[in-house]
Amino acid sequence: MSQSAGPKLVIAISSTALFDMRESHSIYENQGVAAYALYQREHEDDILEPGEAFPLATKLLRINEKLGGEPKVEIVLLSRNSADTGLRVFNSIAHHGLNISRAAFSGGNSPYRYVSAFGCDLFLSTHAEDVRSALDSGMAAATLLPSQSGPSESDELRFAFDGDAVLFSDASERIFKEQGLDAFTANEKASAHMPLDAGPFKGFLQALHGLQAEFPAGECPIRTALVTARAAPAHERVVRTLRDWDIRIDESLFLGGLSKGDFLNSFGADVFFDDQQDHCSSASEYVATGHVPHGVANETKQGNS
Repeated sequence: MSQSAGPKLVIAISSTALFDMRESHSIYENQGVAAYALYQREHEDDILEPGEAFPLATKLLRINEKLGGEPKVEIVLLSRNSADTGLRVFNSIAHHGLNISRAAFSGGNSPYRYVSAFGCDLFLSTHAEDVRSALDSGMAAATLLPSQSGPSESDELRFAFDGDAVLFSDASERIFKEQGLDAFTANEKASAHMPLDAGPFKGFLQALHGLQAEFPAGECPIRTALVTARAAPAHERVVRTLRDWDIRIDESLFLGGLSKGDFLNSFGADVFFDDQQDHCSSASEYVATGHVPHGVANETKQGNS
């Protein structure tokens, strides 16, 4: 990425993730589309309160101020609203001073299909079905869970990632689920020099790595962490995979099955991505968390949904 031209980090955020729209959504569910549309028009000048993704969006857009020149970060709004009922969303964007100018209003349909068209590196939503559809199309996506913690007060932007089924494929996790820890450990030792296949978030991590490279050494306001249940000797394959990808990750925590929440809190993550719902539920007590419904841990849930 260069200062004058080149690719940007583009993140799509749903309107229900960016703002707290629970009140209007309740009207939609209980009274129908017509009542919802009337409510949004009558309240289009009432400013929406920040949602789960708002603190992250604010910090992301601040990166452009730090870099100067052509913006290197863009946020695109995706919404199931029509443009008419979505006017309140853009009024709220303007009120909060967010530099967001591109949007897709899909009029009740899923907007996920526009993620690729906008060239997005990541899609964040509160609609699990939209997230699954985006993942099935090969895009990085996560369902933001209600967080029980406040936003990080650090000026740095900190992303934390699980490994298997998020940054990497779920092939090794599948061995663990189906054959147990001993078989998993034996496989990882035997395959230590064989890079893991990419998971859905490799491209996003790669884009973050490129954005980090825009800053002089020691001045980058973006920090990344791998927070994984793996432990030695299964760590070696992860280290060699990231080396093979030529991607630097700032901090790596190999927890050997310990609960991740306290470590995420110590890292000060602005958002954490994990494929396992129980990990996400516990992590959300400490930091904003995105569930990645991908891989073997989600196959049964997908089949029943």
